[in-house]
Amino acid sequence: MLVVGGYGTVGGDLTRLAAPSWPLLLTGRTPERGRALADEVGASLQRWDLSDPEPFTAKVRAVISTVNDPDDRVLLAAIRGGVPYVDITRWTARLQRATAVAAVTPPTAPVLLSSSWMGGVTGLVAAALARELGGAAAVEIAIRYDLKDRAGTDSVEFMDRLGLDYEVTEGGQRRMITPLSGAGTVSIGGHRTKVARIDTPEQFTLPLVLGVDTAITRIGFSANSSTSTLLALKRTGFFRWGRGDRFESTRRSMLYSPGEGGSALLRIDVRGRGGERRTATVTDPAGQAHLTALGGLLGLRRVLGEDGAKAPRGVVFPEMTPVPQDVVPALEKAGVKVEVA
Repeated sequence: MLVVGGYGTVGGDLTRLAAPSWPLLLTGRTPERGRALADEVGASLQRWDLSDPEPFTAKVRAVISTVNDPDDRVLLAAIRGGVPYVDITRWTARLQRATAVAAVTPPTAPVLLSSSWMGGVTGLVAAALARELGGAAAVEIAIRYDLKDRAGTDSVEFMDRLGLDYEVTEGGQRRMITPLSGAGTVSIGGHRTKVARIDTPEQFTLPLVLGVDTAITRIGFSANSSTSTLLALKRTGFFRWGRGDRFESTRRSMLYSPGEGGSALLRIDVRGRGGERRTATVTDPAGQAHLTALGGLLGLRRVLGEDGAKAPRGVVFPEMTPVPQDVVPALEKAGVKVEVA
């Protein structure tokens, strides 16, 4: 099993989760940084810098990417090698591009684009709730981002997209909206959290897979003052005139101050066609990186056909799981608390 970025923040958690099940090969730009982890879990190490045009080869059973793949090098290598592939790092536009790449170079092995929030966990839980309701008309997701949690440098990449309008589906109609619009307050696991809209891949995939008329994702921070600051900056137009490389470090420094650890906390509301509702509150005390890694682990099991169902063919999204009823038990077995009301 090849874990690209296997000793980063999310990659390290995924490596520890996956090590009991498969032999692992970890790659990254500086393998010496992963030596201690590789020794801990008995994994192999190899250098692969995705910005380096030198070809990379390895004989592996599957590939999962936990780092940005801007030139689709990992994706194309997996497709050309006929190896199952999971990606948990793409924002919506890159996920759409990956789908187009796979259309031009059709894969012979599964390609799971599992980049909805927390490695596909939001999409998986939404699919499970939709199954309980016999179908879904709307899905609304609220994220409480814990600023005290461990975080990799890519964890606040969404800051780079706050100046770009994006497409959503509401009431069965597609329309363009502005990031950080639709601000409001919602209770997430007992925390009154100020949230606003953000571009995430499940807002693209949920209408396609579950046929929902509305898909909305909002994000807020463990300190409501941080959300208020972003909303104030939006009003100044900063995220439009401050785009590009020149202001990248400024944008990311606003939220990137990783701590010793925190919790992952999500709220997923699903409305059925008849008006009935289900709400799931997902809490991972091991943190956001762990929950994202767990989503990746479930994705690996999916593409290998080890989740009780036949391995999929071609490009698939998390919500396309054939056994949604197994999602919540799988999360709870890994220490994640899921409360459904």
